[in-house]
Amino acid sequence: MRKILAATLPALVLVLPLMACSEGPGESAGRSLDRAGENIRDTIDPPKGPGERLGRSVDRAF
Repeated sequence: MRKILAATLPALVLVLPLMACSEGPGESAGRSLDRAGENIRDTIDPPKGPGERLGRSVDRAF
């Protein structure tokens, strides 16, 4: 078991960071759909106060 772990661990450490390097077209399309949905939500149900506006802007930032 230790031999298998010792053999696969270095490979995982090298490969995992490469999996999240680039943004594909699906991810950018999904992000634009999310933003469109947020804009529709703000049009239908606008934030009622400064606290809610701040909360929504923080949500968009993260």
